[in-house]
Amino acid sequence: MRSRSNSGVRLDYYQRIVHRLILAHQEPVTGLFPASSVNSHAWIRDNVYCILAVWGLSMAYKKIADQDEDRAKCYELEQSCVKLMRGLLMAMMNQKDKVEKFKMTQSPVDSLHAKYSSKNGLPVVGDNEWGHLQIDAVSLYLLILAQMTASGLQIVFSLDEVSFIQNLVFYIESAYSIPDYGIWERGDKTNHGEPELNASSIGMAKAALEAMNELDLFGARGGPASVIHVLADEAHKCQAVLQSMLPRESNSKELDSGLLCVIGFPAFAVDDAQLIHNTRDAILSRLQGKYGCKRFLRDGYRTPKEDPSRLYYERWELRMFENIECEWPLFYCYLILFHAFQNDKHLVQEYADRLEKIMVRSEDGILLVPESYAVPQDLVGFEYQKPGSQAREVVGRCPFLWGQSLFILGRLLQEGFLAVGELDPLNRRLGAQKKPDVVVQVVIIAEDNEIRDKLAEHDLHVQTIAEVAPIEVQPARVLSHLYTYLGRNRKLGLSGRKSRDVGILSTSKLYSLKDRIFAFTPQFVDLSRFYIASDNELMIDILKGEINFLKSAWDLLGRPLVTLVLKRIHLDQDKIPLAMIQTMRKLKSGYINGTRVMLGSLKDFLNTSAITDLSFLGSTEDGYPDRLHPDVQTYLDEHLLRSFSNRNTMNLRGGQLRPRHLRRRMSCKGAIKKTRSINVDSDNLGMEGPSPLTERRLSSIVPPPWLLANKQGHVSVFATTPEEGPTSPPQLGGDLGLRENIYPMDPQHSRSAIDRRSEFVRQQEITVPKILIQRHRAETNFADTEVEELIAMLRETENLEEQGDILQYLVDTQGLDFNTGMLEEGRVVTVRDLLKGLYEKACQQKLWGLVRHTAGMLGKRVEDLGKAVTDLLVRQKQVTVGMPPNNEHTITAPLPEVELRQLIHDAYGDDESTAMLTQELMVYLAMFIRTEPQLFHEMLRLRVGLIIQVMAKELSRTLNCNGEAASEHLLNLSPFEMKNLLYHILSGKEFAVSSVARGNLSIVSCKSSRVSKKSQIGLGDPEGEDALISTIDDRQGQWLRRRRLDGALNRVPRDFYSRVWTVLEKCQGLAIEGRILQQSLTQEMTPGELKFALEVETALNQIPQPEYRQLVVEALMVLTLVTEHNMVPTLGGIICVEHLVHKANQLFLEDQRKVQGDATLCCAKLKDGKEQQQAASGMLLCGGAAYICQHLYDSAPSGSYGTMTYMSRAVALVLDCVPKQGEKECAIS
Repeated sequence: MRSRSNSGVRLDYYQRIVHRLILAHQEPVTGLFPASSVNSHAWIRDNVYCILAVWGLSMAYKKIADQDEDRAKCYELEQSCVKLMRGLLMAMMNQKDKVEKFKMTQSPVDSLHAKYSSKNGLPVVGDNEWGHLQIDAVSLYLLILAQMTASGLQIVFSLDEVSFIQNLVFYIESAYSIPDYGIWERGDKTNHGEPELNASSIGMAKAALEAMNELDLFGARGGPASVIHVLADEAHKCQAVLQSMLPRESNSKELDSGLLCVIGFPAFAVDDAQLIHNTRDAILSRLQGKYGCKRFLRDGYRTPKEDPSRLYYERWELRMFENIECEWPLFYCYLILFHAFQNDKHLVQEYADRLEKIMVRSEDGILLVPESYAVPQDLVGFEYQKPGSQAREVVGRCPFLWGQSLFILGRLLQEGFLAVGELDPLNRRLGAQKKPDVVVQVVIIAEDNEIRDKLAEHDLHVQTIAEVAPIEVQPARVLSHLYTYLGRNRKLGLSGRKSRDVGILSTSKLYSLKDRIFAFTPQFVDLSRFYIASDNELMIDILKGEINFLKSAWDLLGRPLVTLVLKRIHLDQDKIPLAMIQTMRKLKSGYINGTRVMLGSLKDFLNTSAITDLSFLGSTEDGYPDRLHPDVQTYLDEHLLRSFSNRNTMNLRGGQLRPRHLRRRMSCKGAIKKTRSINVDSDNLGMEGPSPLTERRLSSIVPPPWLLANKQGHVSVFATTPEEGPTSPPQLGGDLGLRENIYPMDPQHSRSAIDRRSEFVRQQEITVPKILIQRHRAETNFADTEVEELIAMLRETENLEEQGDILQYLVDTQGLDFNTGMLEEGRVVTVRDLLKGLYEKACQQKLWGLVRHTAGMLGKRVEDLGKAVTDLLVRQKQVTVGMPPNNEHTITAPLPEVELRQLIHDAYGDDESTAMLTQELMVYLAMFIRTEPQLFHEMLRLRVGLIIQVMAKELSRTLNCNGEAASEHLLNLSPFEMKNLLYHILSGKEFAVSSVARGNLSIVSCKSSRVSKKSQIGLGDPEGEDALISTIDDRQGQWLRRRRLDGALNRVPRDFYSRVWTVLEKCQGLAIEGRILQQSLTQEMTPGELKFALEVETALNQIPQPEYRQLVVEALMVLTLVTEHNMVPTLGGIICVEHLVHKANQLFLEDQRKVQGDATLCCAKLKDGKEQQQAASGMLLCGGAAYICQHLYDSAPSGSYGTMTYMSRAVALVLDCVPKQGEKECAIS
């Protein structure tokens, strides 16, 4: 026999170690590893990590297999891996019903179990007896399954198993919004069983989704049926949330060493090299010790202070675990692998040396990785005094197989038996490398020849839908429907994909189905279901945002392709809107907002685009994989038929209808989809001060004089009292009947409405629950004749705003379902039908105030409201709706759309327009947080009610009008201008308002050198030329405005919350507006913990006036300076922060009297007695909030008359602990 080479001998040594330490424990029946010799439970996560060393060793043998016995060893090791992975697969398949249920409920009780019996693979604890929901464990399984399959192992044997794994992909695809128990199975670190959003789970899910995408589970021998499909947008959502969280792990854990497996091997989930670096550094600086790393700060597990008789900790206990947390050598193994993949030999060696020092030698000389090291009971006191000084002892299992397996992998890499690429055959490690610029391809298609010719006049040559054949163009909802067939399996009882959402990454590909090719238009164009889609400017703005998003997010083969269809509905008075022409010209130029684009036709881009095969639509289960699933066949036939018939009927009727009616008919499209209806009337925007306006504005427009004439006689049409009749609680049920009526004025018109209705009923299979709120008929002294007169007036008037008032009155007095006595094609016309008609006309004529009001009365809701709120929440921003201080509701967890709509409706009472505006603003906030997250730095809660108030205040300031008029202007802004105004308020940029054609307002950036920031809207009429731009006095009111904005947006200085924590540590409590932050909070929470920040935030949010809140924040900052410079050992008892602000105001007024400053005109001119009396009567002369002089609000923070100076003096005077005599070093930064 030939002598073995050195490498062979060395490998045999590792093979003996792997056999003795790992494979000896593998159960022969199931292939699973028990936790220890006394505990037969098998955890998914630990099992997958255990087998990695076996997999690594098998690949090392494969390379040197020069003898038959080496090949045999290699095969034997590979089959151990297959056995384990299949054992876990069988255990999970036994719980297939849970996978199906979890897709719907996402409830911890319905999740797959985290551990099974290693003897038979069955569950070992009940659904409620363990924190089973651990998305990272299932994700890790899928990720390693993908890597092993790519390395050539055959783990999945049948198509039923493929379906099950496809459903596991659905199980993890919403990881970015599902709170789970995480890698340590604890959830919140007090271990009370509260799941939370964990960055380590989201990162692992993102990695698994990317690894599984387009993977053939049968390897080289598979066909289309064994391929797994992932929607790229789901993985990207996980990435966006992960990036916004790192280096934080969760709300209660500000840092966690478990993140090492996300930024390095095995997940490689972060694409941003700087973020990887920052996260690793944060872990090393705060969690690394001599014996490994701590899992997270104040981790009580296995410490001598832990009470082993109970699972959970008391909140006050957590402080005891500080500095004595156990240290885990496991993380040194992760760091060795991390640096091996970075090819940093020096650091690999450093951590290998460190690890060797703390490993335990067994009797036969094998190095073992222990589970953790704890401080011995008798040395705890010394460790508290000098952290890191005491020797620790091993606690827990030894060897710890999870760590041992990673240690062996590290050794195989260090000794050159494995290359890093072999442990990562899918090349995930290259994700953080710089990618070339993406070129976005754009195709514009005309709906018919007429629109094509109109575009040709502007030198823009496009094809029509008919001309792009054989490529078929369909809306995104068709793609979303087709994806519901993915992963269906009758035998296993699995239904396909549940989420109906398809994002821009999915619609930017072409799809092949047998011999057909489909292109899909993006989902936001489908939004013709809501009024913001009637604003072409906004749609163009969203398109630019999506193109920009594609530039950064696209990582598939081929270039992204955005297909847009220009329809009649987009025309403005039969012309193509100017904004659209300008955008198309920009696209033609090859650059738009810094992104490279190519405008062309579909056939030009066939070879350069990404193409996905929709092979899963075959009837594989019936044995005809080459034939389309019958349901799919019917769906496609109907849909294609419909899209053509749609166009023909439109052309036939085009001649008979006056253009105005035609346009209205087109803009009705999709109104049916909004079948949820919640109706409330009057609206009162509490703009001025705390008392809400009681005056009632109808449909938010000025009353026409012809209706006001009634005032003397009976009840006026403009009742100035609040609500006449109470609304009854919502009653579920009652299909609203898909009716689409417009005033029956000419017979042709109503006929087209009927035709269209039947077409729509076929088109939309609506599955949303329908909600109807009945209202009580209000007692009224109008006789029936009065109602008839009103209806006659309604028919005669052409003015939409007058119609709005009449309908508003009818809704108030008669209810939405009142029969108006009109008939259309033999059917009764109700007030609701008339409102719908009005809504559509208003959309078309761009009367936005009326649009928002009628949309609210009809109970319309923003399509993506739930998604928008989730986008904000998962990026650790809470949202509140309603006007502070009394009606504010906080949203802290994602809610179903119906509940959200109800919550917003409750928060604003009868104010329909503001409730609609709130939904709209939430969608814009979500757009901004996706595209410009830096606007939201240092903001924890987004208070939409306050933002609306500030928007109105800003308008009243720039337009020089009162609050009532300003809220009027605000509600009449077009959606695009509304988004623009919100942007200026978030970014703090100065802006001016110019009035443009048709009384519309336009928001224009001031002092902006970049012309692109200018937004001039509605340049339809020449009046736009002499637009009035109000100039702002630069200095006056500047600081007041800034404080008001920062207060309303809840913006705080950097590290504010962690600095408040240090103040709280030095005193017994902080009182803010009647709420006391107790010192005990520092016992249970660490300074950087999000939960602590939210406590402080909640106290600050008790203050209704934004500018006053901001002064309180400044007072707290002065207190932090006192503690940080160690001026005093303790700050004493409970500090009332407002006392400091009022004291500062008093000092300010004294100084003002001395120097005859501006405040002598208001607060400083009165003597003290009078001042008290005036304060008691409720208002200051200058209108300052909370009895603080307006001029103090408007002072800069620094300087000898700055607010910080007065605050510092107030602190010195009010706090007993600050020494009154002697000199103190005082530097105010």
